Amino acid sequence: MIRGLVTLATLILVCAAAAKAQNVSGYFAGGTAIESAAGPIDTFGNGTLYDTPKMGGFFGTIGADFLFFHNEKIGIGGEYTFRKDRGPYAGLEYQPKFYDLNAVYQPLTFAHRFTPEFQLGAGRASLSVYDTLAACLKLPQGCAGENEQSVNINDLQIHAAAGMRFYAYRGIFVRPQVDVRWVRDSFSGYFGSPWVTQYSVAVGYTFHFRGGKSAKK
Repeated sequence: MIRGLVTLATLILVCAAAAKAQNVSGYFAGGTAIESAAGPIDTFGNGTLYDTPKMGGFFGTIGADFLFFHNEKIGIGGEYTFRKDRGPYAGLEYQPKFYDLNAVYQPLTFAHRFTPEFQLGAGRASLSVYDTLAACLKLPQGCAGENEQSVNINDLQIHAAAGMRFYAYRGIFVRPQVDVRWVRDSFSGYFGSPWVTQYSVAVGYTFHFRGGKSAKK
């Protein structure tokens, strides 16, 4: 998680300097991400099949965007999305993470309060798989130790999202959003579909800058 935050913070600083951002927002979102199960697998190679789970659980997202083109309607943004805890996976445990860089478009503002938002971009999907006590006892080769990471998979992902910002007070906003991700190779077969759907609600703040100074929304 710390590595993801550092990556995102670096991305934010580079993008802000390059774009000379006029409209800067940061936010945190919470919700869930769903992907279908891959089907039963012989996890430990002993002829016993284990059901694999659908992706689920609580996911958090930390993100920021910069609108600087066409009257602050078009810009760029970055997000880091992660499953808060490890989930059970056929005798093992798993934890997915997503990183993406997006083009951001906010076409209209209604009554200075409601703003639809669209994102389209690409990034990386990461899946970590961890050994459990059961795995250490059943795997013929054993394992490094309980809770040790045994697999780390990185795949390309394409990301699209649609949401609606509601500005509750000045720059403070709430944004329900739906994200759809296409993950190449579906984490190398650990899940049954390349499509990951995420439902979340974000809380954030927007800064407006004029001539190098912050202005109220």
